[in-house]
Amino acid sequence: MDFNVKKLASDAGVFFTRAVQYTEEKLGQAEKTELDAHLENLIARADCTKNWTEKIFRQTEVLLQPNPSARIEEFFYEKLDRKIPSRTTNAELLGQHMQDAAKEFGPGTPYGSTLITVGEFQRRLGGAEREFLQMSAINFLTPLRNFLEGDWKTISKERRLLENRRLDLDICKARLKKAKLAEAKSAAEHELRVAQTEFDRQAEVTRLLLEGISSTHVNHLRCLHEFVEAQAAYYAQCHKHMQDLQKELSSANGDTFPNSFAVNASTSGVSAGPSHLSSATLPGASPPSHPSNPSNALESSTLKIEEVKPPATGTRKAKVLYDYDAADTSELSLLADELITVYTVPGMDPDWLIGERGNQKGKVPVTYLELLS
Repeated sequence: MDFNVKKLASDAGVFFTRAVQYTEEKLGQAEKTELDAHLENLIARADCTKNWTEKIFRQTEVLLQPNPSARIEEFFYEKLDRKIPSRTTNAELLGQHMQDAAKEFGPGTPYGSTLITVGEFQRRLGGAEREFLQMSAINFLTPLRNFLEGDWKTISKERRLLENRRLDLDICKARLKKAKLAEAKSAAEHELRVAQTEFDRQAEVTRLLLEGISSTHVNHLRCLHEFVEAQAAYYAQCHKHMQDLQKELSSANGDTFPNSFAVNASTSGVSAGPSHLSSATLPGASPPSHPSNPSNALESSTLKIEEVKPPATGTRKAKVLYDYDAADTSELSLLADELITVYTVPGMDPDWLIGERGNQKGKVPVTYLELLS
């Protein structure tokens, strides 16, 4: 290989001179040319943009892919400019396991058929998650990465060049001060003019690049809106899938668990909600209207409170919100703020639960309770 020895020696000399100037500035032994206030503000703004963009980018990566090993694998694929292989989401994997289990247990059994249904909806959730990850990577992560690996590297390069031009300018100023002979002063003044021109030109180039940070903010704002829209669409899709799943399970398993979903739906507004609690405890708050006693002939003829036994699972604690006087012997009177155990039994009206307090037992209205567990 051919080396330009003179150029190598010249570059080494320039590097050494700049290092001396930089060290003397740090020690307070040499004067330093300060950048104008506008340029300093642009530099501070650019550094702030870079630091926070980097943090947002890294944390978004963690949000979209919590597995660090998978993130490292994707990083290498990107650096090698190869397509990242499709990865099965956790929901899709869970759905597949459920459907495989259903084949073993028997798809005709209640448990097996339910596993098939839930597994299918889990796979749909996984598909929605996959689409969300792809949209977020394209519309949000990619622009942030392009800024960090493209625009910011260009800005950093020009800023380093500006710093070198400033050091050269201060070196020329120091030489002019030390020059004694007229000829040496003339040469030093010429070098100073050249250094000043190069410094001013580089400062202008750097300023233009730094002012482009405003355009970067506008672009990232648009990308942020797209990311939020993708998130909203994803969560709405998941909510719809879960509502459809609940409806399907409620209709398919109505004979086996007739009240499981109905009670959840009817008590969702009563169970633990800050707005409900605050309204219940406000001075002068009145209890809800007395629920009508179920008139279902089958229930009144077959449901005998003394014969009702609590289920092995499904009992819950409830806090009484208002006083309640039993209308007949099948109901249980309540006192505000007391704790009771409640549960449901097949065939009950969804507005009522079975409540137990010690040896006492009877029907209680759901609207008078706050379910705790």
